[in-house]
Amino acid sequence: MKKLVAEFIGTAWLVLGGCGSAVLAAAYPELGIGFVGVAFAFGLTVLTMAYAIGHISGCHLNPAVSIGLWIGGRFDKKELLPYIIAQVLGGLAGAGILYLIASGKPGFELGGFAANGYGEHSPGGYGMVAALVTEIVMTFMFLIIILGATHSKAAHGFAGLAIGLGLTLIHLISIPVTNTSVNPARSTSQALFVGDWAIGQLWLFWVAPILGALLAGLVYKFISPERE
Repeated sequence: MKKLVAEFIGTAWLVLGGCGSAVLAAAYPELGIGFVGVAFAFGLTVLTMAYAIGHISGCHLNPAVSIGLWIGGRFDKKELLPYIIAQVLGGLAGAGILYLIASGKPGFELGGFAANGYGEHSPGGYGMVAALVTEIVMTFMFLIIILGATHSKAAHGFAGLAIGLGLTLIHLISIPVTNTSVNPARSTSQALFVGDWAIGQLWLFWVAPILGALLAGLVYKFISPERE
């Protein structure tokens, strides 16, 4: 239970910190943080939680990460579904808090609410195929970073830094394409508030990250299996 509570809190922080930076601060007149600021915000949420709850739950904060670690032989299958449920609920809690804050401003309009999308809902107008490829590849690389940084032969104490900076880089690359998901829980939390098109496109932000994670788990298990 303690692991699930940790995953809930961590995923809520990821959504509140990452999506919150996009909704509240990215376009603030003259002082907005822009894409670079949002990218760092997402990376910082994972970096801070890695050291806060990594020793409790492993700090997955992401169904795709849990699935990739399971395929890579680093995570027990029986814990997979409880982790995913805790992550999705944590994401919804983070989005709910963000909504309460954002709606406190006069004239508030929900808009895109940092939801992920493609086509007309992509920040750069990228189509479905581009979005699919981006999310598969970015999640693949994210899991490669995670599996490598947490390997028993990796330098100890630096995993959180590598993973947080890795997620920052992923966002710097892919925010213009899909608003960057690589995390079905993060995508679900925002889509449920936006509804409409965001729900209709949500499938891609479950299928692509999970596929990328599965591939990464298999590849890393082949190139550097964890030995007992």
